[in-house]
Amino acid sequence: MKFGIFFELSVPRPFLPSNERLVYENALEQVRLADELGFSTAWAVEHHFLEEYSHCSAPELFLTACAMQTRNIRVGHGAVVCVPEMNHPIRVAERAAVLDLLSGGRLEFGTARSSTWTELAGFQVDPDHTKKTWDEFVRAIPKMWTEARYAHDGVCFSMPERAVLPKPLQRPHPPMWVTVTSPGTELDAAERGIGALGVATAGFAEQERRTREYHRRVQLCDPVGDAVNDRVATLNQLFCHEDIKEAARWGNGLVNAFGLANAHLLFTREAYPTRAYGLLGNLAAGASARKKVTEDPGVGAKLPEGSAIGDPERIIAIIKQWESIGIDEINFFLNALEVIPQVKVLDSMRLFAAEVMPHFADQAPAKSAPAPVSA
Repeated sequence: MKFGIFFELSVPRPFLPSNERLVYENALEQVRLADELGFSTAWAVEHHFLEEYSHCSAPELFLTACAMQTRNIRVGHGAVVCVPEMNHPIRVAERAAVLDLLSGGRLEFGTARSSTWTELAGFQVDPDHTKKTWDEFVRAIPKMWTEARYAHDGVCFSMPERAVLPKPLQRPHPPMWVTVTSPGTELDAAERGIGALGVATAGFAEQERRTREYHRRVQLCDPVGDAVNDRVATLNQLFCHEDIKEAARWGNGLVNAFGLANAHLLFTREAYPTRAYGLLGNLAAGASARKKVTEDPGVGAKLPEGSAIGDPERIIAIIKQWESIGIDEINFFLNALEVIPQVKVLDSMRLFAAEVMPHFADQAPAKSAPAPVSA
């Protein structure tokens, strides 16, 4: 079992430059500490136009900053939006290769097709085309990385034979993933031999069903790249404290803040009804998503099923349950809209590393990489 951290880079109003910078500075401090503590990966999303929920519109820059300030932790695109109106596939391959070189071979390459009408319409994208373009991207990009010269004549892009440079450091290429929001995407991942990067929370029973079927199908896959990534990662929230009531107070505040910001986005799918994107609005209708975040969040509230919120003993038990259903990696939200003071976030990480991670140390964290290139 590996443990990563996951960033949306959510920014509370007002959107002042000082507020935006603070969120990025806090995130980089968390990444530096995660590197020291032995966390495996720091992931960053790619989103556009999503006010408050995510201001991470240039993850390649944020992840490069992470790589330059760390030595061991891997840096993960969680994920690059594979839509040509947003990212040309040649530029995606080039930028990813440079990041892999600068990080000393620490890149995890996640892919996605965007998920909200707010983003798709902003770039004038037809939602019914995104699954086709995603499939074309994930088949073409690994060839750009591994073949000396590459030509392509496809649906969403074409190119004459060229040498796409540079090539990534990792051989045969960085591990590939796809973000899993809607049920069924994990099957697309399995059939193509790429990892299932869960970015929507699911209960134990539902996650076990999806994970079991993923592992069954990935054994029969037709890989899009030169290596199979058969890992399953899931998303969680982390707040670790010796006092479980104090953990609930701040941890449920994190859950509620993220759930509320997310709920505002899910219904935007209804603005453009299409079979390509199932409606997820009902997923936001849980009581936790509707609770108002106060100065005293979570007091007296029940802890969400499967959440890594609580004292070390509870969190150890929860993670063992995730491990038992075949999860390879848990990625944690550490904060949302800055509802938890930074000092408490860092203390939670330290306690988790000291009291919880040693129970899962039989599988070591990410291998050490060469020292990062100095600025």
